[in-house]
Amino acid sequence: MPVSGSLAEAVGWMSSRGHLLIPLALTWWIAWGDLRSRRIPNYLTLGTAVAGLAYNFMSLGLSGLADGFLGMLLGFAFLILPYLWGGMGAGDVKALAALGAWLGPKLTLFLFCYMGIAGGIIAVGYLVWQGILWQKIKEGWVFLLNLILCRPDGPPRPPSQAQLTEGIPYGVAIAVGMLVLVGVGCTL
Repeated sequence: MPVSGSLAEAVGWMSSRGHLLIPLALTWWIAWGDLRSRRIPNYLTLGTAVAGLAYNFMSLGLSGLADGFLGMLLGFAFLILPYLWGGMGAGDVKALAALGAWLGPKLTLFLFCYMGIAGGIIAVGYLVWQGILWQKIKEGWVFLLNLILCRPDGPPRPPSQAQLTEGIPYGVAIAVGMLVLVGVGCTL
């Protein structure tokens, strides 16, 4: 009896989340490349996006293709401002957009939330490891006070190159977020 019960659970899990295994594998490839070279190759993001759109079209027809495009647009929209402000690389933006082509808008939203939490934990860990956490907290507090009290014109400007700290390979946070998405799933 227990064997058939666990088999039924495995079949149920595969039917509900099996379609996420290919994007999960792709995110680990993205993370590996980002760790190794601090770059996410264009061939990988483009291939992921095209394959995701093709998968959605073959699975669900035109409505699936539309979902893929919406997911891609949403993934791009989530990360374009942090990129423009100097907070992440263009490869990270393209990676989330490409994964959005696989996931559609709902799962892209969940991936964005999960990877944001993972990225925050990784960033804090990195700053602790470098011994500069308190320095960055003080800089952030000063920036926030200046933003509130001085009310500068326009959006905040990105930091200068001299002020930047070596970034974390955010492809890792994307991969961890995707792993959580596959493991936990989503409910809306």
